[in-house]
Amino acid sequence: MSKSKCAFDGGAGMTIPTLPVRWLYRLASTHAFTERGLYLNLGYWNGARTIDEACEAMVELVGRTAEITNADEVVDVGFGFAEQDIYWTRRFAPRRIIGFNITPEQVRLARARVRKLGLEDRIDLREGSATATGLPDACCDVVTAVECAFHFDTRERFFAEAARLLRPGGRLVLADSIPSGPDPDPWQNPLQALVFGAARAALAVPRANVYPREVYAAKLAAAGFEAVQVTSIRDQVLPGWHSALVEDPGLRRRLGPVGWLLRSIPAEQMYAPFDYVLAVGRRPSTATVN
Repeated sequence: MSKSKCAFDGGAGMTIPTLPVRWLYRLASTHAFTERGLYLNLGYWNGARTIDEACEAMVELVGRTAEITNADEVVDVGFGFAEQDIYWTRRFAPRRIIGFNITPEQVRLARARVRKLGLEDRIDLREGSATATGLPDACCDVVTAVECAFHFDTRERFFAEAARLLRPGGRLVLADSIPSGPDPDPWQNPLQALVFGAARAALAVPRANVYPREVYAAKLAAAGFEAVQVTSIRDQVLPGWHSALVEDPGLRRRLGPVGWLLRSIPAEQMYAPFDYVLAVGRRPSTATVN
């Protein structure tokens, strides 16, 4: 994941500079969304009552969709503070998880947590890029990316890298944020256009990663994946996240000024341009890398 060098049009001629991804997460430091753990996802709010429950439900959904078993070797990219890797190790007991993250502070803290829990022989956390891991071909059974692939430079390069890493029959599963459709028209809806442009800039999303579900699925297929599914789970993610922002002062406090800003923007303006998907692809049983 190299840093983004572009800026985004925020509508009506406004250009909004992007933050490099590494800087973005350095700003976040050790501030997680949850009260008990160190999760950094928006949560899966299908029955969850708190942000802690919702974030755990999201990684449960990804792990279950990936069909992680005790025979599997997993590569998890963009692991944040490795909360999901700890959860999957306890829940599904894979043989090994190798994680990649480009933010040194997060890697150091995550390694310390894994070491304290005595899981160093099961979870191997590395500072490195999701698009160029340096691992050998066909070295794992599952590749996961929880709410991070929109940062990658580019997501297509990551798809190709995941295809290279997976053994025949291996599974790729992503929880990812994408546009719900074309960019908002700044002349018809200037506030929505501004929010969309500002969000892309603040989250360091390369322009090449901005496309809807149908294109997402086509790019997975072009990378060599079969049984591709890109399913919107927007209604189980974004409304619950916004309700938590409104109702949970602890979440707003942990997010700092950003939390108060997001709460102040009407939900219909803030979230209308965005979709949230669970994306799945499987390498053919006789896989060859494209």
